[in-house]
Amino acid sequence: MHAIQELANFAANQAENSLPDSAVDACSLLVLDLVSSAAAGLNSTLAKAARATARDIYGSGSTSVWFADGPSSVAGAAMANAAAASALDIDDGHRGAAGHPGAGIIPAVFAVAQSLNASSERIFDAIALGYEVGLRVAASRPTPTIETYFSGRWVNYGVAVAAGRLLGLSPIELAHAMAIAGAEGPIAYSKGTSLYQGSTVKEVIPPAVIAGLTGAYRARAGATGPIDLLDCEDRFDRSILTDGLGGHWAVEDCYLKPYACCRHLHAAIDALHALRQPATPVTSLRIETFPRGLGLINERAPTTLEGAQYSFYFSCALAAIHGVEALQPVDPRHLGDERVLELASRIELVAHDDFADSFPKTTPGRVIIDQGRGLESLTVLHPLGDVANPMDREQIIRKFKQISSRSLGPARQKAIVAAIDGLRSHGFQPLFVALDAP
Repeated sequence: MHAIQELANFAANQAENSLPDSAVDACSLLVLDLVSSAAAGLNSTLAKAARATARDIYGSGSTSVWFADGPSSVAGAAMANAAAASALDIDDGHRGAAGHPGAGIIPAVFAVAQSLNASSERIFDAIALGYEVGLRVAASRPTPTIETYFSGRWVNYGVAVAAGRLLGLSPIELAHAMAIAGAEGPIAYSKGTSLYQGSTVKEVIPPAVIAGLTGAYRARAGATGPIDLLDCEDRFDRSILTDGLGGHWAVEDCYLKPYACCRHLHAAIDALHALRQPATPVTSLRIETFPRGLGLINERAPTTLEGAQYSFYFSCALAAIHGVEALQPVDPRHLGDERVLELASRIELVAHDDFADSFPKTTPGRVIIDQGRGLESLTVLHPLGDVANPMDREQIIRKFKQISSRSLGPARQKAIVAAIDGLRSHGFQPLFVALDAP
């Protein structure tokens, strides 16, 4: 049996409302975190352009574009909401996949679910199954074969499964949905072809959402795809793809991000937070990371928020000068902050042998700083939000209130938290209403 067929059989035949409580709870927390990421990114260039595009080329409909005027089509709303959620690089991720599932899968699930008036049980199932398949595809890639870590290279599989599950596709239809989505998903840039981190292309998640939705709806209409797409053992480890399906849910293994920047930077920022002496000048600052960290664009004076998100120099200087709150999220005015830019120009960034084999399983870091009292050092192996160092519910709510404060008032924030707390008892409709109004 082809790997795609095995995954499709599992996803199509999983008994409705059979998820363990731990997986449902994880879905609820990921929904809260994803909504907060979308609210924070609402007024970014990427999100505003996506909303305009949804209106201009994807047409009208009855599906919510979150926190914005007017609904859109299923595809338009899902794409626009995915763009907002991924804009500031503060959305959830997964270590084995080395990327971000939620910004694609949750907006797609909500858009399809709204169009079908799906039950809460079916929505939870779709989220969990979308994460499961998307993350298995991503994690199954042997590291030496990975051309790019863009999440859009595999999120399309998860979206196709989640949408197909909601649409009630048969196992063979769902297999073709995945195959179409995988074959037609975004190519993105391969390593070495572009310093892509400074543009709004980012993780190419919005086009992956479109590819996944297209795969599901076309398969429902009878289209077919290359269902042997994941069968090459040199490029996809079959045991990771299909072993133990249903035994443990990947949705429970995602990390959350307290800071609006690439996850590679978070260990160093946590260390700076612990060592920082407010209002004390930084004489020297050395950051030791894993080799992959040096592959970021790492501009010392970025001119865009996207460039800042992929810069150890800028983001760590910002945390050292203004505290980690300045990364929740980043105010564009800080791009011209002379104190931050001066420190960024002096930071030493190196790859250390201690962390040579850490990525993608872990993203550790070490900071060595002199604040006038001699050198101080701190190593962080698991940054805040990792499975080994998780954020609890109250921390996630504080993050939501902090990063969404420029878009949402306290009453709106309270309504959204209450709606998510009530997902089991009252379903998703109260949340859809809370997300709908501008």
